[in-house]
Amino acid sequence: MHTRTISMLLGAVLATGVALAQAPDQNQPSGAAQATQSNNVRERRAPNPDRMAQHLAKKLNLSNDQVAQIKPVLEDRVQQIQALRADTSLSQQARRDKAHQIMQDSNNRIEAALNDTQKQQFDQMLQERRAHHKSQTRAE
Repeated sequence: MHTRTISMLLGAVLATGVALAQAPDQNQPSGAAQATQSNNVRERRAPNPDRMAQHLAKKLNLSNDQVAQIKPVLEDRVQQIQALRADTSLSQQARRDKAHQIMQDSNNRIEAALNDTQKQQFDQMLQERRAHHKSQTRAE
């Protein structure tokens, strides 16, 4: 009798453990919620010219003077893109063309502050970013 009671009790404990192990963790977001959160991170994180300048400084080994020249270009780029996003009078294609022009102009201004080696590295960075962007848009 005791053996049967113990076996039933042990079975109930094990079944509860299995059920809890399979249950989703209420503190962790579900897979769909995680995907939405990771997609929203890009949307929520505003462009930061300081962070961009520091990233370029690290990647291109920029001097403090070069960073001081590039930072206003990045600030101007962010302001122009934000104004473009707020402009609802443009078509999607016109907005895309204008954004492309803003990026090209700012990249040209950034390159003006770089030496030849840094320009090559910067061009390589841009090519890698374009390739990554193309692969991302194909995957979607």
